[in-house]
Amino acid sequence: MDSILVKRDPEEMLLRTTAMWGGREDLWVFGYASLIARPEFEAEEHRLAHVRGWHRALRMRSRVNRGTPEQPGLVFALLHGGSCRGVVYRVPRKRAAAELQRLWLREMPTAVYDPRFLPCRTPQGEVRALAFTLSRQSPSFVGTMAEHELLHVFKHARGRFGTTLEYLLETADALRRRGLRDREIERMVELARMHALA
Repeated sequence: MDSILVKRDPEEMLLRTTAMWGGREDLWVFGYASLIARPEFEAEEHRLAHVRGWHRALRMRSRVNRGTPEQPGLVFALLHGGSCRGVVYRVPRKRAAAELQRLWLREMPTAVYDPRFLPCRTPQGEVRALAFTLSRQSPSFVGTMAEHELLHVFKHARGRFGTTLEYLLETADALRRRGLRDREIERMVELARMHALA
């Protein structure tokens, strides 16, 4: 049965993810958007990383953080296909369970993501890192949007953490500061600038 159809409990998913990690070594976490701009957890080390088979996309509805139920915003998700450059963070084993709990409260309050461990290539070698992915079967997944629809979201979507546009610009800036370029993000930033929104 498709896991999207099964009632998803964030606490059960945390227990399963903790079991997958195993607790015998340090925990690695892969950041591809807000976890690069605002990690908000304590890591001992961070490295640039490359994941194959998944890509970053502004395709997840946000009805709280960057929008409302009446005017949903958008946030980035890691979708199947392609590749993604981001950052991996190493959390020491002795602190990992507590940091994972904090991370869960931030990323998984409604169990929208599918957490999984992905092989991440770094300059110092491959690590297995926790990543928050999104299924295209999820009710929160948004298909391709026309430019006028995207501009409408940029102009009107605002949630408890600010606007979708602010989130896009913050992510673009955080990637640039790390020396990472994302053509689709740059295209959306340019679209916002062309319409005097940024």
